[in-house]
Amino acid sequence: MFIKTTGTKPRTIDSAGNEKPIYRVGKPNIIEQLKIVRQAASEKAEFFVVECMAVQPDLQWLAEHRMIKSHVGVITNVRDDHLDVMGPSIGDAAIALAGTIPRRGVLFTTEKKFLDTFKARAKSLETEVRFVDSAGISSEDLRGFSYLEHKDNLALALAVCGHFGVDKETALKGMYAINPDPGVLRKYMLQPDGKKIEFVNAFAANDPDSYRAIWAMLDIHRMEERKLIVLVNSRKDRIQRAEQLGEFIAKELDADFFVISGEYTHALTHKAIHCGLPPAKIKDIGGQSAAQVFEFIKSITPKESMVVGIGNIVGLGEEIVNYFVSSGRMIA
Repeated sequence: MFIKTTGTKPRTIDSAGNEKPIYRVGKPNIIEQLKIVRQAASEKAEFFVVECMAVQPDLQWLAEHRMIKSHVGVITNVRDDHLDVMGPSIGDAAIALAGTIPRRGVLFTTEKKFLDTFKARAKSLETEVRFVDSAGISSEDLRGFSYLEHKDNLALALAVCGHFGVDKETALKGMYAINPDPGVLRKYMLQPDGKKIEFVNAFAANDPDSYRAIWAMLDIHRMEERKLIVLVNSRKDRIQRAEQLGEFIAKELDADFFVISGEYTHALTHKAIHCGLPPAKIKDIGGQSAAQVFEFIKSITPKESMVVGIGNIVGLGEEIVNYFVSSGRMIA
């Protein structure tokens, strides 16, 4: 088996289980997929697993139907993300993602709202659609992970494994043992200068629906004895996402304080205030280092706080995570 993932850090996993980073010169380009296919072929891999790295709808179709030509496709869900390219509406994003459905194959998905969109495209391609329900996933199944995993994701992975003849017990054993992506959802406990800071790394989530799911899963809420701080990291190449986040935190997140770090922070902060967030509840510390972000968070923590990091993990986001992690211990 040969694997390529484009999570927090792009990498390959060869047939011997060795992970190797993918170094890029300039922006990502889907031509990279051809190089990876050649690597898999050179190792005579029996199975090839690869993420679609394309965002533009025409390139998504091209990557599947002219490059990979997969037998099994997986679409986790359709979320309110990358609408500046795949939109303008989330329905348009669903149509774009349907462009990755294989011809005369099988599609696995946990997406309910746009399931009919996928079925219509799949029918024209003579492909079977298998909707995966997470109702059968137990708390015990999730307990074996070293990080916080979503039921839908696990159900989807198990369904695909089952399709290839791997039973649940064997599949779970393998999943528990792997080295996870650096951006997985985790909680850490820090105790700087006698204070208690519970840090939740949710930077890899990229859209409001994902944040809502995380809030519900972790039951994040304000408490009298603990200050709830939302740390939003922004990237200058994600302008649409920055403004979307500004509106989201103003209208949907009930926190004691919001800290904005990274790049293009002024627009995000302005959008949040314009949408009703009181200026006294938000602080723009754009351009500051991970160490400076940590010190600011510590300074506004009275005795105890929960800090939830959202927005973007690439660049400063990962530096913030590493700095916080080095200052505490993992608790989930």
